[in-house]
Amino acid sequence: MSVEKPLVGVISDRRQIDSAHYFHMIGEKYLQALVDAAGVYPVGLPSLADGLDSLEILGRLDGLFLTGSPSNVEPERYEGRPSQPGTWHDPDRDATALRLIPAAVQSGLPLFAVCRGFQEMNVALGGTLHQLVHEIPGFHNHKENPDDPLDVQYGPSHTVSFAPGGLLRKITRQPDATVNSLHSQAVDRLADGLSVEATADDGLIEGFVVRDASAFALGVQWHPEWQVHADEASTAIFRAFGEACRKRRAGDR
Repeated sequence: MSVEKPLVGVISDRRQIDSAHYFHMIGEKYLQALVDAAGVYPVGLPSLADGLDSLEILGRLDGLFLTGSPSNVEPERYEGRPSQPGTWHDPDRDATALRLIPAAVQSGLPLFAVCRGFQEMNVALGGTLHQLVHEIPGFHNHKENPDDPLDVQYGPSHTVSFAPGGLLRKITRQPDATVNSLHSQAVDRLADGLSVEATADDGLIEGFVVRDASAFALGVQWHPEWQVHADEASTAIFRAFGEACRKRRAGDR
């Protein structure tokens, strides 16, 4: 008997449109990659600061996916300095993600996080962030040029090396990969309990796993969802997440 496709919760951004109404939004590229490469059914999760029971929600899902976003995690969440004026924040998403992540890890729910989601994972588990990593001596500029076409913004930017014996080497069967780079925030102090899976050539942490998690629990700083089938490593990562969700769906916990 075939197992039904897993249901994967996907966190939403909370954004005000036309200065009047708030919407809970998810980029289509994430949803399409989950459907096409992971083989799961994505389900949008609202980012409401109040009224959501994280454990109840997660108990109905087979996986959790944390997207990227133009907004930054508020520095008060990790005792950072105040943001520069004009920095885009999403406090309701912060509140939602920082509740969901520890609960997902504790319950053994497969978890995959990209870009902002990667940063949220580090903060939720006790780590800190650089707010403007490109201003720190020794690190490259990891930002995109917003004036470039999307294919250029999301095009190959730099190489990341995968940790020997790590999950990403196992999944991709590669020692490294060339990835895109569209971020200002970055890992400063890695949370206890996380193990580095990928690093850029400037030493910046680009991937990690929850060391003692009972299920798939991976975060990456880049955007593997972008044209996911055009890159073997990206396809392999989403496929591995989907397999973990199918195991969860089948009751193999």
